[in-house]
Amino acid sequence: MKRWATARACCARRVLAAAFCALVLAPALALAEIVLKDDRGSIVRLPEAPQRIVSLVPSLSESVCVLGACSRIVGTDRYSDYPQALQRVSKLGEITNPDLSALVALKPDIVLTSYVPRLAERLEAAGVKVLMLDLRTQADIRRALALLGRMLALPDPEAAWRTIDTRIDRAGRTVPASMRGVSFYYEFDSSLFAAGEASFIGESLARFGVRNIVPPNLGFFPRLSPEFILRADPQVMMMVRRSAMGVPKRAGWQRIRAVRDQRVCWFSEEEADVLSRPGPRIGEAAEIMARCLRSAAAGPIPLPPQRTSPNKAVWP
Repeated sequence: MKRWATARACCARRVLAAAFCALVLAPALALAEIVLKDDRGSIVRLPEAPQRIVSLVPSLSESVCVLGACSRIVGTDRYSDYPQALQRVSKLGEITNPDLSALVALKPDIVLTSYVPRLAERLEAAGVKVLMLDLRTQADIRRALALLGRMLALPDPEAAWRTIDTRIDRAGRTVPASMRGVSFYYEFDSSLFAAGEASFIGESLARFGVRNIVPPNLGFFPRLSPEFILRADPQVMMMVRRSAMGVPKRAGWQRIRAVRDQRVCWFSEEEADVLSRPGPRIGEAAEIMARCLRSAAAGPIPLPPQRTSPNKAVWP
C-alpha cells in the first residue's frame, strides 16, 4: 500500500508539473505567432517572421528592403529593380499575372501583392500565404511599413516611417515662401493622367503649401481633358522629360501660365521612377519636387532639347 501511495503521489506531481509548464509556455508560444490583417480584411497567420519572401509590387519590395530584410526576398515582379540587390533575384513576370509555377517552386513563406483579388485566390489555392496591400496615399504607405515591420518582428515597426516623414518635412522647408499658394499640375504622361490632391504625390505637395488643380473628388490619378487643364491655367507644371518635349506642340498650351512663364519642371526617367512609386522613397521624391519649386521661383526653366540624350534633368 505504501509503495502504491508513493507511486500515486509521484504521478500527481508529474501531472501538476505538466500543467504548470503548459500554463507558462502556452502564452509564449502564442506570442511567437505573427497575426496580420491585410487590405482585404483577411487574417494571415505566420508561425515566425518569414525567411523567404516573394514581392510582386515594386513599392513593397523596396519597403521590405528599407526595413532591413532585402536578403529574404527570393523573387519579385519584373519591375522591382531598386535597390540593386533586387536585380539579382528571380523575376516572375508581370505584377498581375506572374509565373505561378515558378513562384510556387521558390517555396515562399509569404507573397506580397497589391489589390488583385483573383491573383490572391489562385496563390492561396496553391497553398501560398498572401498579404495584399494597396498603396495610394501616405497613410497607406505608413500602414504598410508598420505591418511589414510587424511581419518581420522588428522591435520598432514605425521607425522607418518617422525617418521618411522627417525627410518630407525637411524638403518642404526648402520651398520658397513665394511659392505658397501657387497652382500646379503634375502629369504622369502625355495621355494627361495627373496626380490628384488625394494621392501620395499630391499630399507631399500640399504639405509644401502649393495648390493642386486636381481636387480630391476627381480621385487619386484621374485622366484630365486638355480643356480642364487650359481652364485651370496652372502656374507650375511637373512632368517626365519625354512629355515636356512635346509641350510646345500641344494646342493652346502656350497660353498656360506655366508654359508662358517657363515654369515646366521635367524629370529624368530615373527621377520619374522615384516619384511614381508609393513606397519608402517618397522622401527622396519630395526633395525632387521641392527642387522643382525652388527652380520655378528662381527663374525660367528651359524645356528639354528635342533629342533623346542626355536624359538627366539639367534645370537648376
